[in-house]
Amino acid sequence: MKVSGLLLSVAVLAALCIGADAQGQRERPKVLEAWAPQPTKLAPFIKPNALHKTLTDILARHKGQSDWAETEVLTRDYIGQYISMAPGEKTKTQFWADDRIFWVVEQGSLRFNIEGQQPFVATKGFLVQVPYRVPYSMEVVGNEPALRFEVRAAGETPAYPVSETPPKTPGITYVKADYTGQSKYDDTNKPFLDFNKEIVQDGGKGGGFVKDDHTWANVIRGKGIPTPADTSWGHFHENFPEFWIILEGQEQFLIQGEKLVTADVGDIVFAPEERWHRAEHFGSGMSTRLAITPRPPSLHYYQVGAAGGD
Repeated sequence: MKVSGLLLSVAVLAALCIGADAQGQRERPKVLEAWAPQPTKLAPFIKPNALHKTLTDILARHKGQSDWAETEVLTRDYIGQYISMAPGEKTKTQFWADDRIFWVVEQGSLRFNIEGQQPFVATKGFLVQVPYRVPYSMEVVGNEPALRFEVRAAGETPAYPVSETPPKTPGITYVKADYTGQSKYDDTNKPFLDFNKEIVQDGGKGGGFVKDDHTWANVIRGKGIPTPADTSWGHFHENFPEFWIILEGQEQFLIQGEKLVTADVGDIVFAPEERWHRAEHFGSGMSTRLAITPRPPSLHYYQVGAAGGD
C-alpha cells in the first residue's frame, strides 16, 4: 500500500454508529466529512506487537512443553496471550476488578466454573467470557494440553475470593477488603459461544461477542472474495490499535506501510493506531475473524465515498 503526502490534505469520512428506528429496524449511518488527524510518521510496531504472528510459529517455539504462556499483543488497553495448560492443571478462583476477560479455545478441553453459571466444557472454537468481579476458575479435562488465547485489561492484577489463597506476586501485597457490585451477562454478552456449532454448522450470525463500554470483540464472518486493489485502504482509528484472531478459514490484511498478509486459523494480526487497515475474507469458502477494539462505538475514518466498508 502506498499513501502519498496528499493523504492528510483530503477529506475522509467519519462513520457514525448505527442506531435503531422506532420500529426496531437498523438505520443507515449518517455520513459526515471531516479532516481526520493522522501522524505524518506511521505509528511503529512496539514489541511484542507484530504485523502477523502465526499459530504454527508460536507452537514451534514451545514444542515439547505443556505449560507455557506467550504474550502476543500488548497495548494501553489489552494484553493478549496464548496460554497452554497441562492435563489436570487448574487455575485458582479469581476475578478482575473492572473489565471483562475473554478467551478463544484453540486446542484441548477446558472446564469453566463461573459463579452463577452451570459448569461447562469448552473445546476448540469456543469463545468464553467472564464479566468483571465475577469469580471463575478453569481446569483442563482429558489427556491433552489445553491452549487458549486470552484477552484481558493491560496492567491489572486479579483479585481472589477470601476462600482462595492468593499466589505470591512480585510487587503485590494482598489485603482483605470489602467490595460491592458485579457486572453480569446480557443478550449480547453471554458466557460462551460454540462457534463451530452455533455459527459454522447451524448457520448462526456473527456480531458482537463482547460489547460493553470498555471492549468490543466482534465476530465477522463472510465468504472469501478476490483480493481488492491496493488503492482500497479500509479505515483507521484514532488513538488505539486494532487486532484480530482468525477463527475460520483465511483472512487477508493490508496494513498501511506493510505488505499484504494472509492469515490462518489461530493467527494474530495487528494494526497500529492511526494506520489505514483493510481486512477481507479470503479463499473459496467462508472465513471469520474476531476483531478486538476498545471503547465502542469506536470511530472509523474511511476514504471518501467508502463509509460502511471495512
